[in-house]
Amino acid sequence: MRTLVIDTATTACSVALIDDGAVVACRHEVVGRGHAERLVPMIAELPGGGRADRILVDVGPGSFTGVRVGIAAARGLAFGWSVPVRGYSSLALVAAAAFARHPREARIAVVIEAGHGELFMQLFDPSLGTPMEPRSMPPAVAVAAIGDALAIGSGIARLPGTVARTEDALPDAADVPLLPTVLVDLPPAPLYGRAPDAKLPGGRSL
Repeated sequence: MRTLVIDTATTACSVALIDDGAVVACRHEVVGRGHAERLVPMIAELPGGGRADRILVDVGPGSFTGVRVGIAAARGLAFGWSVPVRGYSSLALVAAAAFARHPREARIAVVIEAGHGELFMQLFDPSLGTPMEPRSMPPAVAVAAIGDALAIGSGIARLPGTVARTEDALPDAADVPLLPTVLVDLPPAPLYGRAPDAKLPGGRSL
């Protein structure tokens, strides 16, 4: 089965074409906020214009706009090609790639930018189980939760200097074969990782 993977949840924009677990072709660029402009051309550069039997998309948490750009593109292509679309977590993907690089680590804390001065963080063990659910939190709170774990992700620069071991990283669509099947079967809807900022009259969340 050929799978098109779309990842736009962070400052990186990446796509990959995967056939039976092997990466056929991929593209990865750090674009900041330029996902909408680069995503479709990157897909078009893949063999066969990226045409696949199914689509996987990063549903977050991450950039509000980036997540929505990726999901909109995935849904649109899935409709046009009449193929299924499912999602995966940005944090789980970073963790899977990190454990592949550091197989002796007992715990890895994935930390990415959340906006509003906070960080998205989630702890993982080598099975990609989750000792804690993903949360948005202030850097000082994240440090306490990280403990002696290796901290990896785009948010490490915001951590106080008391975290001993850190490594910068962004999600890459080409790493999706590292994820177990159960972690690539999320609904193709945004996983924001925090309550909405906008409020309805009366203080209710959107």
